[in-house]
Amino acid sequence: MKLLVADDHALFRDGLSLHLEKLAPQAIIYQAANFSQAIKILQSMTDIDLVIIDLDMPDMDWEEGLKTIRETSPESKIVIISASENPQHIKKSLNIGVKGYISKSSDTKVLTSALNLILDGGTYLPPSLMEIASHGVGIKEDNKKMLTPRQSEVLRYVAEGLSNKQIAYKMNVSEATVKLHINALLRSLNATNRTQALIIAQKRGII
Repeated sequence: MKLLVADDHALFRDGLSLHLEKLAPQAIIYQAANFSQAIKILQSMTDIDLVIIDLDMPDMDWEEGLKTIRETSPESKIVIISASENPQHIKKSLNIGVKGYISKSSDTKVLTSALNLILDGGTYLPPSLMEIASHGVGIKEDNKKMLTPRQSEVLRYVAEGLSNKQIAYKMNVSEATVKLHINALLRSLNATNRTQALIIAQKRGII
């Protein structure tokens, strides 16, 4: 496994790299001090499994940098670790295709759980994302009826960041069945991926 840590603070990069070495002893860890360095590494290596990156780096606008990283290494899983908990930043980065958004204020247990979940194929969604639509808490009955009970159950597990394998275990069904439920869920919400489905469901007050 190959990991890339990009942050403009050397002490944070080193500390996170040490934590990752404990989490994945066999991993090869690369470091970058800005978006430009991260992009160069990804251009030279096409087999980086996980990119852990800060949004606030001085050499490039974070949206531009993140999109370039996504385009440069589409197969890599991208995780944001940022001091910003701005809901708009979270929503925009998830729409770009990141697999997780972790606050720098999170403790090591949360960090470890989130990274394990992402490496297992899941998506980590911070509590702040779940509160984005809190101003529209009232759940309308017609929105509820959009989804079947099974689809609603799957949606709850997706919101918790569980992978298909974990959802299958929770629901006592096969992964293939979970995929069918998720595909049906995406069609019902007119979404193209799990992250978009969550955002649409929150906007409509379904979750």
